[in-house]
Amino acid sequence: MIALGKIQKLTVVKKVDFGVYLAPNRKGGEDRVLLPKKQVPEGTKLGDEIEVFVYKDSEDRLISTTTMPPLTVGEYACLTVREITKIGAFLDWGLEKDLFLPYKEMLGRVEENDEILIRLYIDKSNRLAGSMKGIYHLLSTDCAYRPGDEVEGRVYEFGHEFGTYVAVDDKYSAMIPRHEDTSSLRIGDVITARVTGVKTDGKLDISIRDKSYIQMDEDAEMLLELIDSYAGVLPFTEKASPDVIKRETGLSKNAFKRAVGRLYKERRISLDGGKIRKV
Repeated sequence: MIALGKIQKLTVVKKVDFGVYLAPNRKGGEDRVLLPKKQVPEGTKLGDEIEVFVYKDSEDRLISTTTMPPLTVGEYACLTVREITKIGAFLDWGLEKDLFLPYKEMLGRVEENDEILIRLYIDKSNRLAGSMKGIYHLLSTDCAYRPGDEVEGRVYEFGHEFGTYVAVDDKYSAMIPRHEDTSSLRIGDVITARVTGVKTDGKLDISIRDKSYIQMDEDAEMLLELIDSYAGVLPFTEKASPDVIKRETGLSKNAFKRAVGRLYKERRISLDGGKIRKV
Protein backbone atom coordinates (compact mmCIF):
# COMPACT_ATOMS: atom_id res chain seq x y z
CA MET A 1 0.00 0.00 0.00
CA ILE A 2 1.28 3.47 -0.86
CA ALA A 3 1.53 5.59 2.30
CA LEU A 4 0.82 9.32 2.10
CA GLY A 5 3.41 11.49 3.81
CA LYS A 6 5.99 8.72 4.16
CA ILE A 7 9.32 7.83 2.58
CA GLN A 8 9.10 4.40 0.95
CA LYS A 9 10.67 2.17 -1.67
CA LEU A 10 8.36 1.57 -4.63
CA THR A 11 8.79 -0.47 -7.81
CA VAL A 12 8.72 0.91 -11.36
CA VAL A 13 5.76 -0.78 -13.07
CA LYS A 14 5.17 1.45 -16.08
CA LYS A 15 7.15 3.98 -18.13
CA VAL A 16 5.40 6.89 -19.88
CA ASP A 17 6.58 10.01 -21.70
CA PHE A 18 6.05 12.19 -18.60
CA GLY A 19 7.65 9.87 -16.03
CA VAL A 20 7.20 6.46 -14.48
CA TYR A 21 4.50 4.86 -12.38
CA LEU A 22 5.50 3.26 -9.10
CA ALA A 23 3.71 0.58 -7.10
CA PRO A 24 4.33 -1.34 -3.86
CA ASN A 25 5.27 -4.45 -5.90
CA ARG A 26 5.90 -5.64 -9.46
CA LYS A 27 2.24 -6.55 -10.01
CA GLY A 28 1.27 -2.89 -10.07
CA GLY A 29 -2.51 -2.67 -10.13
CA GLU A 30 -4.52 0.42 -9.26
CA ASP A 31 -2.39 1.29 -6.26
CA ARG A 32 0.32 3.25 -8.04
CA VAL A 33 1.75 6.77 -8.10
CA LEU A 34 3.49 8.93 -10.68
CA LEU A 35 7.12 9.97 -10.39
CA PRO A 36 7.54 12.92 -12.80
CA LYS A 37 10.12 12.60 -15.56
CA LYS A 38 12.49 15.21 -14.12
CA GLN A 39 12.65 13.16 -10.91
CA VAL A 40 13.37 9.78 -12.54
CA PRO A 41 16.99 8.64 -12.04
CA GLU A 42 18.92 8.16 -15.28
CA GLY A 43 18.91 4.58 -16.52
CA THR A 44 15.79 3.56 -14.58
CA LYS A 45 14.24 0.30 -15.85
CA LEU A 46 10.98 -1.57 -15.21
CA GLY A 47 11.25 -3.51 -11.97
CA ASP A 48 13.73 -1.08 -10.37
CA GLU A 49 13.07 0.11 -6.83
CA ILE A 50 13.16 3.84 -6.13
CA GLU A 51 12.99 5.51 -2.73
CA VAL A 52 10.44 8.33 -2.82
CA PHE A 53 8.31 10.58 -0.67
CA VAL A 54 4.57 10.57 -1.45
CA TYR A 55 2.44 13.71 -1.16
CA LYS A 56 -0.31 15.45 -3.15
CA ASP A 57 0.06 17.94 -5.99
CA SER A 58 -1.86 21.19 -6.49
CA GLU A 59 -4.77 19.22 -8.00
CA ASP A 60 -4.97 16.96 -4.94
CA ARG A 61 -3.54 13.92 -6.76
CA LEU A 62 -0.99 11.56 -5.23
CA ILE A 63 2.49 12.21 -6.58
CA SER A 64 5.97 11.06 -5.60
CA THR A 65 9.33 12.77 -5.46
CA THR A 66 12.93 11.76 -4.87
CA THR A 67 13.41 15.06 -3.02
CA MET A 68 13.18 14.21 0.67
CA PRO A 69 11.47 16.76 2.94
CA PRO A 70 12.83 17.31 6.47
CA LEU A 71 9.84 15.58 8.09
CA THR A 72 7.29 12.83 7.47
CA VAL A 73 3.87 12.18 9.04
CA GLY A 74 4.17 12.16 12.83
CA GLU A 75 7.52 13.95 12.81
CA TYR A 76 8.46 17.60 13.25
CA ALA A 77 11.01 19.98 11.76
CA CYS A 78 11.89 23.66 11.68
CA LEU A 79 10.27 25.22 8.59
CA THR A 80 10.21 28.75 7.19
CA VAL A 81 6.95 30.64 6.71
CA ARG A 82 6.79 31.57 3.03
CA GLU A 83 3.37 33.26 2.84
CA ILE A 84 0.42 34.33 5.03
CA THR A 85 -3.07 34.12 3.50
CA LYS A 86 -6.70 34.42 4.61
CA ILE A 87 -6.91 30.68 5.28
CA GLY A 88 -3.56 30.13 6.96
CA ALA A 89 0.16 30.09 6.24
CA PHE A 90 2.23 28.25 3.67
CA LEU A 91 5.60 26.81 4.65
CA ASP A 92 8.72 25.98 2.69
CA TRP A 93 9.58 22.30 3.12
CA GLY A 94 11.69 21.84 0.03
CA LEU A 95 8.97 20.50 -2.29
CA GLU A 96 7.28 22.15 -5.27
CA LYS A 97 4.02 22.52 -3.36
CA ASP A 98 4.32 24.41 -0.05
CA LEU A 99 2.97 22.87 3.16
CA PHE A 100 -0.29 24.38 4.46
CA LEU A 101 -0.54 25.49 8.09
CA PRO A 102 -4.21 26.18 8.99
CA TYR A 103 -5.01 28.96 11.47
CA LYS A 104 -6.62 26.41 13.79
CA GLU A 105 -3.27 24.64 14.09
CA MET A 106 -1.36 27.79 15.06
CA LEU A 107 -0.38 28.54 18.65
CA GLY A 108 0.30 32.19 17.99
CA ARG A 109 0.75 34.78 15.30
CA VAL A 110 3.32 33.98 12.63
CA GLU A 111 4.87 36.20 9.98
CA GLU A 112 6.64 35.67 6.68
CA ASN A 113 10.22 34.34 7.09
CA ASP A 114 9.56 33.12 10.65
CA GLU A 115 11.28 29.80 11.37
CA ILE A 116 8.97 27.64 13.48
CA LEU A 117 8.68 24.04 14.62
CA ILE A 118 5.99 22.18 12.68
CA ARG A 119 4.49 18.70 13.00
CA LEU A 120 3.24 16.94 9.85
CA TYR A 121 -0.19 15.29 9.97
CA ILE A 122 -2.99 14.11 7.66
CA ASP A 123 -6.15 16.21 7.98
CA LYS A 124 -9.79 15.11 7.73
CA SER A 125 -9.71 15.64 3.96
CA ASN A 126 -6.80 13.19 3.69
CA ARG A 127 -4.35 15.94 2.85
CA LEU A 128 -0.97 16.67 4.37
CA ALA A 129 -0.88 19.71 6.63
CA GLY A 130 1.32 21.29 9.27
CA SER A 131 0.59 21.98 12.92
CA MET A 132 2.33 23.95 15.65
CA LYS A 133 0.61 21.70 18.20
CA GLY A 134 1.91 18.44 19.67
CA ILE A 135 5.63 19.30 19.50
CA TYR A 136 6.08 18.77 23.26
CA HIS A 137 5.53 15.00 23.02
CA LEU A 138 7.95 14.61 20.10
CA LEU A 139 10.99 16.22 21.71
CA SER A 140 13.83 14.14 23.10
CA THR A 141 14.70 14.02 26.80
CA ASP A 142 17.99 12.21 26.29
CA CYS A 143 20.58 14.99 26.37
CA ALA A 144 23.93 15.45 28.05
CA TYR A 145 23.32 18.98 29.31
CA ARG A 146 23.77 19.69 33.01
CA PRO A 147 22.97 22.63 35.33
CA GLY A 148 25.12 25.62 34.50
CA ASP A 149 25.47 24.77 30.80
CA GLU A 150 24.65 27.47 28.27
CA VAL A 151 22.27 26.31 25.55
CA GLU A 152 20.39 27.63 22.53
CA GLY A 153 16.73 26.88 22.06
CA ARG A 154 13.71 27.80 19.96
CA VAL A 155 10.45 28.97 21.56
CA TYR A 156 7.57 26.79 20.32
CA GLU A 157 4.72 27.31 22.80
CA PHE A 158 3.63 29.55 25.64
CA GLY A 159 2.10 27.43 28.40
CA HIS A 160 0.74 30.09 30.68
CA GLU A 161 0.14 27.78 33.65
CA PHE A 162 3.68 26.43 33.71
CA GLY A 163 6.01 28.59 31.65
CA THR A 164 7.42 28.95 28.16
CA TYR A 165 8.25 25.83 26.18
CA VAL A 166 11.57 25.71 24.33
CA ALA A 167 13.23 23.12 22.09
CA VAL A 168 16.95 23.19 22.93
CA ASP A 169 18.95 22.61 19.73
CA ASP A 170 15.50 22.16 18.09
CA LYS A 171 15.57 18.72 19.71
CA TYR A 172 15.47 18.59 23.52
CA SER A 173 12.52 19.41 25.77
CA ALA A 174 13.02 22.45 28.02
CA MET A 175 10.97 25.06 29.84
CA ILE A 176 11.46 28.61 31.12
CA PRO A 177 9.52 28.89 34.44
CA ARG A 178 6.43 31.06 34.52
CA HIS A 179 7.91 33.61 36.94
CA GLU A 180 10.43 34.75 34.31
CA ASP A 181 9.27 37.51 31.98
CA THR A 182 9.02 36.16 28.42
CA SER A 183 6.55 38.77 27.15
CA SER A 184 9.11 40.04 24.63
CA LEU A 185 9.46 36.63 23.00
CA ARG A 186 7.56 35.22 20.02
CA ILE A 187 7.12 31.66 18.85
CA GLY A 188 10.10 30.82 16.66
CA ASP A 189 12.55 33.06 18.53
CA VAL A 190 15.94 31.48 19.21
CA ILE A 191 17.25 32.30 22.66
CA THR A 192 20.39 31.71 24.68
CA ALA A 193 19.65 30.29 28.12
CA ARG A 194 21.26 28.63 31.10
CA VAL A 195 20.31 25.16 32.33
CA THR A 196 19.12 25.44 35.93
CA GLY A 197 17.97 21.88 36.44
CA VAL A 198 17.34 18.49 34.87
CA LYS A 199 14.10 16.76 35.88
CA THR A 200 13.94 13.02 36.60
CA ASP A 201 12.29 12.47 33.22
CA GLY A 202 15.18 14.22 31.43
CA LYS A 203 13.39 17.49 30.62
CA LEU A 204 15.42 20.65 31.17
CA ASP A 205 14.63 23.68 33.29
CA ILE A 206 16.29 26.73 31.75
CA SER A 207 16.57 30.42 32.55
CA ILE A 208 17.05 33.43 30.32
CA ARG A 209 18.16 35.46 33.32
CA ASP A 210 21.83 35.83 34.24
CA LYS A 211 23.20 34.24 37.38
CA SER A 212 21.68 35.94 40.41
CA TYR A 213 24.70 38.06 41.34
CA ILE A 214 24.87 39.47 37.77
CA GLN A 215 21.13 39.77 37.30
CA MET A 216 20.74 41.53 40.63
CA ASP A 217 22.54 44.64 39.39
CA GLU A 218 20.38 44.81 36.24
CA ASP A 219 17.20 44.28 38.26
CA ALA A 220 18.22 46.98 40.76
CA GLU A 221 18.74 49.56 38.00
CA MET A 222 15.46 48.60 36.35
CA LEU A 223 13.71 48.96 39.71
CA LEU A 224 15.11 52.46 40.18
CA GLU A 225 13.72 53.47 36.79
CA LEU A 226 10.36 52.01 37.79
CA ILE A 227 10.37 53.99 41.05
CA ASP A 228 11.10 57.15 39.03
CA SER A 229 8.01 56.41 36.90
CA TYR A 230 6.01 56.34 40.16
CA ALA A 231 7.29 59.86 41.02
CA GLY A 232 9.92 58.44 43.37
CA VAL A 233 7.61 56.33 45.56
CA LEU A 234 6.71 52.69 44.81
CA PRO A 235 3.41 51.94 46.59
CA PHE A 236 4.40 48.42 47.69
CA THR A 237 7.39 46.55 49.12
CA GLU A 238 8.72 42.99 49.00
CA LYS A 239 5.86 42.06 51.35
CA ALA A 240 3.37 42.42 48.49
CA SER A 241 1.95 39.29 46.87
CA PRO A 242 4.01 37.55 44.16
CA ASP A 243 1.25 38.35 41.62
CA VAL A 244 1.39 42.08 42.34
CA ILE A 245 5.18 42.12 42.14
CA LYS A 246 5.18 40.16 38.89
CA ARG A 247 2.51 42.35 37.33
CA GLU A 248 4.14 45.64 38.27
CA THR A 249 7.85 44.80 37.87
CA GLY A 250 8.09 41.66 35.75
CA LEU A 251 10.24 40.06 38.48
CA SER A 252 9.66 37.05 40.66
CA LYS A 253 9.27 37.83 44.35
CA ASN A 254 12.75 36.46 45.13
CA ALA A 255 14.39 38.54 42.38
CA PHE A 256 12.48 41.61 43.56
CA LYS A 257 13.64 41.08 47.15
CA ARG A 258 17.26 40.72 46.00
CA ALA A 259 17.05 43.95 43.98
CA VAL A 260 15.42 45.83 46.88
CA GLY A 261 18.05 44.48 49.26
CA ARG A 262 20.85 45.67 46.97
CA LEU A 263 19.41 49.18 46.67
CA TYR A 264 18.68 49.42 50.41
CA LYS A 265 22.21 48.29 51.29
CA GLU A 266 23.58 50.97 48.97
CA ARG A 267 21.23 53.51 50.62
CA ARG A 268 19.62 54.40 47.31
CA ILE A 269 16.12 53.68 48.65
CA SER A 270 14.30 53.77 51.98
CA LEU A 271 11.55 51.47 53.22
CA ASP A 272 8.72 52.87 55.30
CA GLY A 273 4.97 52.75 55.54
CA GLY A 274 4.67 49.86 53.10
CA LYS A 275 6.35 51.90 50.36
CA ILE A 276 9.74 52.13 48.71
CA ARG A 277 11.13 55.66 48.32
CA LYS A 278 14.07 56.72 46.22
CA VAL A 279 16.68 58.51 48.30
